[in-house]
Amino acid sequence: MNYLLLSTVPKLDPTDYVGFTFFVGCMAMMAASAFFFLSLNQFDKKWRTSVLVSGLITFIAAVHYFYMRDYWAAHSESPTFFRYVDWVLTVPLMCVEFYLILKVAGAKKSLMWKMIVLSVVMLVTGYLGEAVYTDSAQIWGLISGIAYFAIVYEIWLGDASKLAKAAGGAVESSHKILCWFVLVGWAIYPIGYMAGTEGWYSGIFGGMDMDVLYNIADAINKIGFGLVIYNLAVKSSS
Repeated sequence: MNYLLLSTVPKLDPTDYVGFTFFVGCMAMMAASAFFFLSLNQFDKKWRTSVLVSGLITFIAAVHYFYMRDYWAAHSESPTFFRYVDWVLTVPLMCVEFYLILKVAGAKKSLMWKMIVLSVVMLVTGYLGEAVYTDSAQIWGLISGIAYFAIVYEIWLGDASKLAKAAGGAVESSHKILCWFVLVGWAIYPIGYMAGTEGWYSGIFGGMDMDVLYNIADAINKIGFGLVIYNLAVKSSS
């Protein structure tokens, strides 16, 4: 019985770096989830939700990476559908983190919903262009890009930025680090979109295998987001 169960597990080639990064990403994000969940009791109540959301982000990603690793091993194809399901759950939660840390400065729920809607539009239109309406990928990519830059504007120059400055101290510095994650860390995703679709940009990014970079970027962005929140909670609770 045990032999039969083990024989059904997909095997990965030792030189399969895509599969390897799926596996390592899954383990890293699962470990991060355990770390965030087990640390909750050491923080003031007002910061526990932020740390809890950080744990949920990495946990959801770890579960999806487990399935994406098996999908890749079985089909040797990029698990685009599973990846977007992961993003449509975790990216809005990452946007919610901005609202949660800025509540101390008076952030309203309207800010949270604005960030959620923009992130969902960014991801849904990205999926439509990459997997459904591939002939019009440029148009869907443009809509997705506009939503992304609207998020960037909001956190760097909009209401979120003003609230962070009003809060000052650790909140302002943590907000700024998260802004850099969105501006620099998230930039890999539109590049991956252009690498995987046809358009005026094909001569620049066409033919690139982005799965390894996606996997590394996901782990850095999601775990990094959580660690910034964790550090803020530690400073504010001490």
